[in-house]
Amino acid sequence: MDPFIAGMPKAELHLHIEGTLEPELKFELARRNGVELPYSTVEEARAAYEFHDLTSFLVGYYDSMRVLLTEPDFYDLASAYLAKAASQNVRYAEIFFDPQAHTSRGVPFDVVIRGLRRALLDAERLHGIRAQLIMCFLRDFSAEYAMATLLESLPYREWIVGVGLDSDERGNPPEKFAAVFARARAEGYLLTMHCDVNQENSTEHIRQCLEVIGVDRIDHGVNTLDDPALAAEAARRGLAFTVCPVSNAFVTDGPKTDVVRRMLDLGLRVTINSDDPAYFQAYVAENLELVRRELDLDRDDLVRLERNAFDAAWLPRTTRDAYITELETYAAA
Repeated sequence: MDPFIAGMPKAELHLHIEGTLEPELKFELARRNGVELPYSTVEEARAAYEFHDLTSFLVGYYDSMRVLLTEPDFYDLASAYLAKAASQNVRYAEIFFDPQAHTSRGVPFDVVIRGLRRALLDAERLHGIRAQLIMCFLRDFSAEYAMATLLESLPYREWIVGVGLDSDERGNPPEKFAAVFARARAEGYLLTMHCDVNQENSTEHIRQCLEVIGVDRIDHGVNTLDDPALAAEAARRGLAFTVCPVSNAFVTDGPKTDVVRRMLDLGLRVTINSDDPAYFQAYVAENLELVRRELDLDRDDLVRLERNAFDAAWLPRTTRDAYITELETYAAA
């Protein structure tokens, strides 16, 4: 089954580009930019990637971004991920980026997005992988800062397919950013939001995503199943959920693969993704392998997960259908 997974055409819809910063590249960028790191070897850096919850993960995650300073840095970061993803036959990816994590350090928005955009164009030419950018707001910053970031993004509107919300969820509910997301929708952006696993007021935050914000998709969102009415409404709307099993195992009490099974059984559009693969040491294929082993999935189940991902992708219908045809042809062969 693992070779079947390896060759299967895939879509990844929940991937933070800053979370793909492997220790080797971190050291290279630190040397390039004269940034001192608190460890002397790649092995020490990787050993420091140990977390017990979302908060402890975010501390190290944001600290690592100090090495990202120039347009070539962001180009190299995205190029490395896209080459790795292409090697796992990811045909299409939607990539989160956190501009506020950089502009708050003095790195211009223009520097960030131009480096990422150039990497996406080159990766499609070199590796045949297509990707689009989703701009995330950091929910532990103010709504005013999020609105300013949204306005700063508008000259690059054609380079950004949608907006999201991530970072520390405690005390930062979706409704805090209602006006920002309303303006984003008016500007033509598609909408998603993180509803992290087992957070305070998880189901209330999911309700706000549906009823207040009107999201097009939910990232993580496994606590939807804690409320049958929410699960039924999500199914009625055909909302997709971008679940990240290995990530769950690092920041909660397990990978929540049982939730994947329940979502499949309820007809919810669950997808499997890698989240921050450099920190959790698992890209999308490894996440699929984990789910397959723990749930004893067959080929039809795996194809269904990837069909969900392609069907939920923010692409024109004809393009999505072409990817689904490629997937079904592979499965039939």
